[in-house]
Amino acid sequence: MIQKNVIIIGGGAAGFFAAINIAEQHPHLKVIILERGKEGLTKVKVSGGGRCNVTHAEFIPQDLILNYPRGEKELLGPFHQFMTGDTITWFEKRGVALKIENDGRMFPVSNSSQTIIDCFLNEARKYNVDVLYNHSVKGISKKNSIFEIETTHGLFSTEKVVIATGSNPKIWNLLEHLGHTISQPVPSLFTFNIEDERIKDIPGVVAKDVEVAVLDTNLWSEGPLLITHWGMSAPSILKLSAFGALELSKRDYKFQIEVNFIKQSFKGCLNTLKVLKQDLAKKAVFKTTQFDLPKRLWHKLVLASCIMEDTRWADINKFQLEQLASQLTQAIFNVNGKSIFKEEFVTAGGVNLREVNFKTFESKRIENLFFAGEVLNIDAVTGGFNFQNAWTGAYIVAQNIIKV
Repeated sequence: MIQKNVIIIGGGAAGFFAAINIAEQHPHLKVIILERGKEGLTKVKVSGGGRCNVTHAEFIPQDLILNYPRGEKELLGPFHQFMTGDTITWFEKRGVALKIENDGRMFPVSNSSQTIIDCFLNEARKYNVDVLYNHSVKGISKKNSIFEIETTHGLFSTEKVVIATGSNPKIWNLLEHLGHTISQPVPSLFTFNIEDERIKDIPGVVAKDVEVAVLDTNLWSEGPLLITHWGMSAPSILKLSAFGALELSKRDYKFQIEVNFIKQSFKGCLNTLKVLKQDLAKKAVFKTTQFDLPKRLWHKLVLASCIMEDTRWADINKFQLEQLASQLTQAIFNVNGKSIFKEEFVTAGGVNLREVNFKTFESKRIENLFFAGEVLNIDAVTGGFNFQNAWTGAYIVAQNIIKV
């Protein structure tokens, strides 16, 4: 049996961040990472299309927590301990400069996730963190004050364990056997599958600022909307998927959404169209795109309003005007299924938050058992927020482990 002071289960972002902070500040502790795969940091590698969306340029804790459908209340205190600015400083001290993009997402200046991976691997070597790959954990038990970790390559013992495995059903099962409650995992970050003539054959079209609501619920969001080969995506849809994860799962991902493409009321839009009918009387409706909409989307909505391509503004009747106003402000789409958002699979679910002390990220049920990252029932919208949760939790775990 191999003995270590601290065993970290999971070689992802949270695992490495916790290990490096522990080993750097307390070099006498023997820290080991057990990673089930042949390599770690796989989620870091694919994040942000291979650029790694490290965090988000939101520097006020009360505003930052609004991006977490699950964990909003619990993360307020932790974000006062370790925040976005602390993340930026941590990486800059290790030679990794970050940049802010227009939408607030932050990436390494290199535009490569390999920069973050190399930083972690170099720091782990520098502080003598042992990283054991292909070590899948099969069992976790505790006798007196000592944890025993059974892996595919033998037994390990330790006084302190950090679980940083992300959304891992096998680890959740082991934690249930230890006495923890697991909130049932469901997908949290996904796109909507929609087959509809109004968005057919126009993939890549972006409506810059829309409002989207799920009918028969209180769920709604706003922001850019991307039309894809399979339906709809981009922040307005992804926010809905995150905040509606549990409700949409109950509906088996079959529901209706209402899209307001121009963020105006039906009545206000109709009044504008009546003015356009006068001002653009001799021009074809199809060819005179309005409301700053993409031309191809305007064409689709015009045709869906029973207006022919050669119909002039002067010739459209009351019914057609109302139909166009409806398509622009309250278009109904049938959603039939979901798709994973790129490679970034996020789930709602994990260790019940009532069973965790968020001053330390230690289990309330099992002394010296700590959690960091998405193994907890915490998840966020897209934009670097899930990583910020990982950095914050892992840092606080490290600070509390080295106190003893």
